[in-house]
Amino acid sequence: MPRPLRWFARVLSVLVALALVLAGVLVYTVRKSFPQVDGSLRLPGLKGNVEIYRDKSGIPHIYADTAADLFMAQGFVHAQDRFYEMDFRRHLTSGRLSELFGKATVDNDKAIRTMGWRRVAEQELPELSQQTQDYLNAYAKGVNAWLTANPNASDRSLEYSILKIQNGGYQPEKWTAADSVAWLKAMAWDLRSNMEDEIDRALALTKLPKERVEQLYPGYPYDRHSPIVAEGTIDQGRFDQHAEPRIRASRVLSQAARTLNAVPSTMGTEDREGIGSNSWVVSGEYTKSGKPLLANDPHLSPQMPSVWYQAGLHCRKITEECPYDVTGFTFSGVPGVVIGHTDKIAWGFTNLGPDVADLFLEQVHGDTYLYKGQQVKLETRQEQIKVAGGAPVTITVKSTRHGPLINEVMDDAQPSGEANAVALQWTALAPGKTADAVFALNKAGDWGEFKAAAALFDVPSQNLIYADTTGQIGYQAPGRIPVREAGDGTWPVPGWTGEYDWKTAPIPYDQLPSVENPADGFIVTANNAVIDPKRYKPLLTKDWAHGYRSQRIRDRIKEAIKKGPIDATTMSAIQQDTYNGFAETLVPALMRVDLAGPSGEARQLLKTWDRTQGLDSTPAAYFNAVWRQVLMLTFNDDLPEGARPAGGDRWYDVVGRLLDLPNDPFWDDVTTKNRKETRDDILRQALASAYQELSDRLGPEVKSWRWGDLHQLELVNGSLGTSGIGPVEALLNRGPLAVAGSKDAVNATGWNVQRGYDITAVPSMRMIVDLSDLDKSQWINLTGASGHAFHDNYWDQTEAWAKGVLLPMYSKPESIKKAAVHTLKLTP
Repeated sequence: MPRPLRWFARVLSVLVALALVLAGVLVYTVRKSFPQVDGSLRLPGLKGNVEIYRDKSGIPHIYADTAADLFMAQGFVHAQDRFYEMDFRRHLTSGRLSELFGKATVDNDKAIRTMGWRRVAEQELPELSQQTQDYLNAYAKGVNAWLTANPNASDRSLEYSILKIQNGGYQPEKWTAADSVAWLKAMAWDLRSNMEDEIDRALALTKLPKERVEQLYPGYPYDRHSPIVAEGTIDQGRFDQHAEPRIRASRVLSQAARTLNAVPSTMGTEDREGIGSNSWVVSGEYTKSGKPLLANDPHLSPQMPSVWYQAGLHCRKITEECPYDVTGFTFSGVPGVVIGHTDKIAWGFTNLGPDVADLFLEQVHGDTYLYKGQQVKLETRQEQIKVAGGAPVTITVKSTRHGPLINEVMDDAQPSGEANAVALQWTALAPGKTADAVFALNKAGDWGEFKAAAALFDVPSQNLIYADTTGQIGYQAPGRIPVREAGDGTWPVPGWTGEYDWKTAPIPYDQLPSVENPADGFIVTANNAVIDPKRYKPLLTKDWAHGYRSQRIRDRIKEAIKKGPIDATTMSAIQQDTYNGFAETLVPALMRVDLAGPSGEARQLLKTWDRTQGLDSTPAAYFNAVWRQVLMLTFNDDLPEGARPAGGDRWYDVVGRLLDLPNDPFWDDVTTKNRKETRDDILRQALASAYQELSDRLGPEVKSWRWGDLHQLELVNGSLGTSGIGPVEALLNRGPLAVAGSKDAVNATGWNVQRGYDITAVPSMRMIVDLSDLDKSQWINLTGASGHAFHDNYWDQTEAWAKGVLLPMYSKPESIKKAAVHTLKLTP
């Protein structure tokens, strides 16, 4: 062998040997952290034995004799599978990410410390029931028992081994009850209603007159899309689903005056694009079994691992000391089940989206702020942020009566005009009872107990749907929803006048919309309007999703009823519906535009398109590319970057109205000189630009385009998955996967128009509960039970999720034991 080749061979041999050694070390390190799921383990602090059965998906069902043992075991199991995720979240919710990741996350910590999630959680703890506190402490004991048994980084998870390279001195501290409660604040923040819309309106107002900004927030289309509750109103101080609104003579003149004063904005009242989530329940009157079916699929940002963790919590014998037999979706770090069913009832959540946060513009002078003509002293506190590898950072958090001043840490909330600060008032920044609500839901056995549990659910305010084994169905709107002295929460308001302050008491729970066994025989919630304001006067919000998903679900349920009894297969098919609700409006307008050349040939795809958005759909690929171009070409020149359209059904109605106004100023591209574009100019350019974009990305052969080649999902680890270090990201992230659907299809796989077609929001789980036989219920998670990279259950549910497949959701002991492939016994 020639010398250069011999040298190369030796080097290659060394590199291969090193690679094999490193691979062996990696495999050993990874597998070392996998949990023990068979045999027996001692768990000090238990009162009795606990059994944990896991199926092939790694989903645990826990059996115990006392509630304390049940939740202690749940803490242990969560830690086995997801402790790094839990540890990362508690650092996030307490503004301590920099202790892990150094100076890169200081700004994140400043924002969280300013709002004070952790402080509120600590204030909330003593206000919870003693029983809830006991359960939270039992859960923490289980987490800490696991932590004590796994003292080394390699024992805990791959992430800790990676983190040790950068931050070798880090050791996780003991888990506390406040860590669990603080995570509920993060959930509330993710579902925080319309604060972004308030900011977007204010940003848009810096470039456009108010009447043109209001065009971008059209009112909810009550005439086309039904609200959730179609009957009832407040009567004698409480919501009555059988009461009808009455006009009182003493109010007629004031109502007329308010209507006249509002005329300038009634053509474009403010509204918002919905955050996401579907749920519906169908009465046994229309099902094959004669008992209700309930479906739920919350839409959240995709994460690796999924935010959800499936589990069953079962008392061997239902007693006062141990009243739980509940199966469903949990949050790692929080005891109990968030969405699921007991042995008697089932429930689901979607974001109600009430306006529970307001931005107050403030006038701050030194250490005081102006309020009703007086200079009032600011509340201040010091927060020290520890920084791995660097010096601590200290910030001074200042607050007015309305809340913390956020303008120093939130760049998109900068004050303007005579104001020089912005305060955030948000219901979640006051202690509440949501943790009590979780445990109350988990043992509810009928409609009355369910409503009593919902009354404790302060934040985030959710649409709660209900069904039980006796055949009842229902809906309840819970939550702490503020009542304002003036204003509607759609714009930032001056705080110094006091006229927009919140009243002391929120809307009373008894006055929030509720319905039991409605005449329709089904209930649908999909972030649409809860109730028509003509019959309900307390302001919930003006910024609803516009009802395209909810109306599509309603229409499909009605079609299914006509064809015959509904079963779980029907419910699943509705969850997978990919119909584009705006295509019927936009496609005819596109077809009328004069167009020649290759883009004219591509447009022919839309002629016979059935409006669905499956993986293999060529028309869906082209339509969505055109829709993207329409939004960017129409609005990006008029709006500042932070207020530009991301997509969604509010923009369906904005563009729908503009299609009838061919010379509206929004169609004109203000960046072109000596030319005024019209509607047809923009539509023509959108068709051509979309053709060029897809030709560049997918090739010039139009028939080869596929929506799934554009619309893809990458599952990214919540912390290290965006480290910028390729090998680390490759270890922890998974994908991409082609996924059907689109934003505001029922199968709501959202994408951001400004960034491209990559998926930014997903049905984070899917569940269908059969109240005739709970063992026939079905579910699926986005990823898997395990948070350990390379574990068999790390993302084993993802392919099934992408295909719309559901797994059996067993809850009876005999079914659980039969499906079990692992059994672990915990002993005192």
